[in-house]
Formats: sequence, C-alpha cells, structure tokens
Amino acid sequence: MLFFSGYHLRRRTPPVYCYILPNWPRFSRAAVLFVALSLLLESSKAETIMHPVEKQITRGAGGKILTNAGVWSPDGEWIVYDSRSDPAGEVFDGSTIEMVNVRTDEVRELYRSTNGAHCGVASFNPRTPQIVFILGPENPTPDWSYGPFHRQGVVLDLGKPRAGAPRGGMVNLDARDLVPPFTPGALRGGTHLHVWDGAGDWVAFTYEDHSLAQFAMETPTNGINLRNVGVCVPGHPVRVPKDHPRNHDGAFFSVLATRTVANPRAGSDEIKRASEEAWVGTNGYLRPDGTRQHRALAFQGRLAGLNTETNSEVFIVDLPGDVSIPGDGPLAGTAGRMPFPPRGATQRRLTRTINRKYPGLQGPRHWLRSSPDGSRIAFLMKDDSGVVQLWTISPNGGEPRQVTRNPWPVTSTFTWSPDGRWVAHAMDNSVSVTEMDSGLTTRLTPRCEDVVAPRPEACVFSPDGSRIAFIRRLPSPEHPANQICMVTLGH
Repeated sequence: MLFFSGYHLRRRTPPVYCYILPNWPRFSRAAVLFVALSLLLESSKAETIMHPVEKQITRGAGGKILTNAGVWSPDGEWIVYDSRSDPAGEVFDGSTIEMVNVRTDEVRELYRSTNGAHCGVASFNPRTPQIVFILGPENPTPDWSYGPFHRQGVVLDLGKPRAGAPRGGMVNLDARDLVPPFTPGALRGGTHLHVWDGAGDWVAFTYEDHSLAQFAMETPTNGINLRNVGVCVPGHPVRVPKDHPRNHDGAFFSVLATRTVANPRAGSDEIKRASEEAWVGTNGYLRPDGTRQHRALAFQGRLAGLNTETNSEVFIVDLPGDVSIPGDGPLAGTAGRMPFPPRGATQRRLTRTINRKYPGLQGPRHWLRSSPDGSRIAFLMKDDSGVVQLWTISPNGGEPRQVTRNPWPVTSTFTWSPDGRWVAHAMDNSVSVTEMDSGLTTRLTPRCEDVVAPRPEACVFSPDGSRIAFIRRLPSPEHPANQICMVTLGH
C-alpha cells in the first residue's frame, strides 16, 4: 500500500524500476514497459491532484464544537457550530448556536438559549437555509434537567420567519407526550444528533425514553430505557394534550425505526443499543433485484457476544414511505413498552465479525457514513495487526472490504466527498483523505504535536467537495480553545 503526503507532495515509496534484457522478444519488452508505465501512472495519482491550503476560521475564547456531519450551509459559505467548556464537548453547557463565514471569518449568532436551557449539536439542511439542533430543558428542575431523555430537537429557519412559527422562525422538531395514552407521532423522551436526509426532508435522530427510565430492570410488564434510532417526517404536525408541564407539540411526525431488547441472546441478531446512524445514500440504495429502497438508515447495533462481552456490528433498517401505520405495537408505545417501529421497517444485520482477531467495530467513536450513491457503508474496524482502518460493506450484505492498510490508525469521525471518491478523516495528527477505490491515503496537513492535532469529533467535506472542516485546539487569549479550521483542496 502506498501512502502519499499531499502537504509535501512527496512519494514515500521507492521509484518503480524496470529491467529489460536485450535478448527478450520484442513483444515481451513492450508488455513490461506497458506494465511499468501503468504502475508509474497509478502511483502518481495522489501526488498530482491536491495542493492543500489550511486556514484557521475562528478565533478567541470558547471551545467550538462541530457536529460530525452536515455543518456546511447549502452554498458552502458558512459553517455552523456551538461552543462548550470542554475540548470533547461532553459537557453540554453551551448557550449559543453560531455560524462563521469561511471566506470573511464573519461570525453570526443564530440562537441564544434562555431560562437556563443549553443548546448544541447543530447541522444544516442540505437544500434550504435551515438548521436543526438540540435544545435542553428551559427552567430545569431536579427531576427534569438536561440528559439523554430530557432534550429535544428544534428547527430554525434562517430565512424569513414562517407564518405561525414561534420564536422567530424556530419550531419544535419532535413532539413530546408524557401522559398515557400517548399520542402517535409524539415521543416520551429525548432526541439527539439530528441529521437531514439527502433531500432535506426527513430527519434522523437517536433517542432515549423518559417513561422507561424509571425502571431499573426489565420485567414481564415493563421494558427499560434503551438507546434507539428514529426519524422525523415533515408535513404531519403533531399536537399533544397539555396535561404535563413538559409536553409540547412538534412540527414533524416522529417514530422509532429500530428494535432493541434488554438482554440479547448470545449469538443472535438481537441488539440492546442502536446508535451512530447514517442515511444510506442521498436517494437510498439499489436492491439486488434492481429496485430502489428510497430511505434506509445504517447504524451500529450492540449485541451480546458468546463470552458475555459486547460488540457493535453494522446494521441497516429499511424505512417505509408511510411511517404513520403501526407495526407490531403502538407507534407511541405504552406505559411499560418502548414505542414500536412502523409497519414495513425492516432491520437487518450486515456484518458478522465474531471470528475475527479483533471482533466488532473499533476505533474512536464514529458514525457510520454511506457513499452518496448508497452502494457502500463505511465504518472503522481493526485489522489483524490491531490498527484501526476504514472498511466498507454493501447495504445488501456480503463480506466487508478493507479499504485502508496504513501503518497509522484512523483517529476521527469521517465523511464522504460528494462525488463518492474520497473519505476525509484524521490520521497520525494530520487531516487526510483516502481514495475509496484504491485505498490510497493522502495527507493534507503536516503532522503536528498532539496538543494541536486535529480533534476526533469532525472531519466534514463541503457540499462541493473542495474543502474540509475540522477542529484544532489552539492558543487563545486566556487558555487553549477549540477553533474551527478548514483545509482547501487545490487541484
């Protein structure tokens, strides 16, 4: 495997030598020359395509945090972010959503939370000037403070405020109903990390359930709170009774898409957690019979191993066009059971890695990412040497394909370029891209010290594929702070 340094534009492999004996037949000499020239052309590809230029976009105090996808405005001119007090953003204490212009460095405040609430994890609609983000509880109380099942999604229209939209064009994404019988299309807990599909219509999220969080263990009459994945569908606003102070309406119809169980059977495809999801393709994917599955989510499913350990594998759930039809149980769930997926939601396991030397998905926390055409789902897993590499698998199943074979592990989340040729990620304290067909990796920024290395949370391609947004922790007036940086790929 060749590894190229786009920053230094130097190949790290010896030149290709070709020895031709004078007494070889003419056709043999021609064949050898052809092979040698082909090797030279192939090995020079990564050197000739990129002349990357890095730029720091933000400055000043405050730890900027990027979501792992969807941070670019549709026109590629702005990057949306929030600010938190710790480098990894694990402390959800931000109060503003802002965006920065990548050409002028202008910063605009888009939203400021009030009444003790916090906000963060913002992403753009890929088609229209809207953002979606997490909003924590206003006026928090000891029994209702921010947490996985005490948060919601909100949509902010950056254009003109829509008629009937409160708070200057901002609406609740998901409705909440905490009093049974629950309202179909509403949820009973908290949603997190909202990402639009390629059409800018449906929104995916992860979910945890307030109603079941009161139970410490599963019984014949009740389940327990487990993380799941769901979708919000526009065009069906949901109104709920106001018989609980934390109930609220939602502009979208929300359902869970995945099925989990508290105690998966060892060796089965049952999972106890569904998370780190991604839309499959900008328009779904092609099934083996040539028909198109228009919407599907790939996600990490955590299951029980044969020796009581847990591993995460790649799963997929195909979504129906109409999510308002109940499946095996009520869409809104019951007082003792999680909301049920709609009819036609089909969950399948794609990877089976139990017999590998390092089973399960590995590496930094990462979200699965699909190629734009939906034919490949990328994930991280260790090779037999214990190095975290990029892998892909078809949404139709089959054997995983190892893409990279680098001596350094992938150290961040990742995204595909819009043309499906590249994946951007961090590696060896650099921002890099990997050509997904050949597996060749190009270093875009020079290797640096650990303290200022690209952070693992985000490495996001722009809509036109010419730039990558990421975070470095850099000196600021008072102490080091996360700053948004960008590398431009010159061609």
